[in-house]
Amino acid sequence: MGRDLRENVLPFWVREVVDREHGGFHGYVSDQGIVDPLAPKGGVLCSRILWTYSAALRRTGDEGHRRMADHAFAYLRDRFWDAEHGGTHWMLDHAGRPVADRKQTYALAFSLYALAEYRRATGSGEALERAIALYRSIEAHASDPGHGGYWEARARDWSPLEDVRLSDKDLNAPKSMNTHLHVMEAYANLLRAWEDPGLRERLRAVVALHLDRIVDPATGHLLLFFDERWAPVSRMVSYGHDIEASWLLVEAAEVAGDRALLERGEATAVRMARVTLVEGVDAEHGGVFAERHEDGRLDDEKHWWMQAEAVVGFLSAWELTGEEPFLAAAERAWAFVERFLVDRVHGEWRWRVRRDGTAIPGLPKVEPWKCPYHNSRAALEVADRVAMSFRGTSVCPVPRNPQSRRS
Repeated sequence: MGRDLRENVLPFWVREVVDREHGGFHGYVSDQGIVDPLAPKGGVLCSRILWTYSAALRRTGDEGHRRMADHAFAYLRDRFWDAEHGGTHWMLDHAGRPVADRKQTYALAFSLYALAEYRRATGSGEALERAIALYRSIEAHASDPGHGGYWEARARDWSPLEDVRLSDKDLNAPKSMNTHLHVMEAYANLLRAWEDPGLRERLRAVVALHLDRIVDPATGHLLLFFDERWAPVSRMVSYGHDIEASWLLVEAAEVAGDRALLERGEATAVRMARVTLVEGVDAEHGGVFAERHEDGRLDDEKHWWMQAEAVVGFLSAWELTGEEPFLAAAERAWAFVERFLVDRVHGEWRWRVRRDGTAIPGLPKVEPWKCPYHNSRAALEVADRVAMSFRGTSVCPVPRNPQSRRS
């Protein structure tokens, strides 16, 4: 995983995706490495690039990682930031002008997450100020004081919207698992960078919300969409989100510093990992399936991000239980990635493949959702966890900064 990170993933985004004419990053690169210079630029993609190179920099001190993180931070600050109303824009055109300016809470959370990581890596006071401003905007404008949690989206001026969908495939529901999952990880990262009692309490609340409302007690799966009172409006299963949430819940509870919450989170995480192992892993070909629809139909394609999260999620479950099937599942997930998803010709990872691992042509390497965050984070997480287990050995994927710590 370390070799893939330092020789494939991180160099790809520097080499292929930096927009040296208009700033920021190209919004579309094909599976053959062909750039569309006129493609729009997504705020989520910019934030995920900022997080990736900040996280790498925090561990390595590498000047190349610093330049990439600085570039991403400057573009987020100068182009995506809404100086009038606060928050960040959803989408810019190729030249950096807003073309979709709604406040999607999911995107705000990723900007916050990335700014907190940049602060941790560089000590930037400006990054911390902006991260805190985003936190306060989310709490002031996107939180639901009546029933808890966070609204899916608001207009640029924070007024209500009729269509709050995160993407075309999502339901137009006022609250979603996906947004709350990433608010949780963003708040946990900000708390690492900024000790604040109010933030700590909000983090505890969103962890408890996952345990009380978002994880289905009957199945151990995540419920995906809700009305404003938290009644589920979908029974679709997302195996990738199940295994991703399993380890993020434990991490957030650890950062929150609540022992009782952590114990609940660990028990829930193990259950989620176990149900993913039983239902979501392809015993024949390897890899984690995408989704199971409400009518029972299985989407058996294998997406890049789900396999990356499976490595970390199953490894985390093994750390919690010592059960060898979880460790074997983590190893098999990485074996599937190496065999079918890593593109050794054009670089980076393929977006998704068919059930048997054969490539699906024509899917981009870069667009508003295809990013370096999941696969880079998986490599860095595994390195940190292995280093904690085998101190004194050389296991970091990139040369380790001695000041680096996992939390």
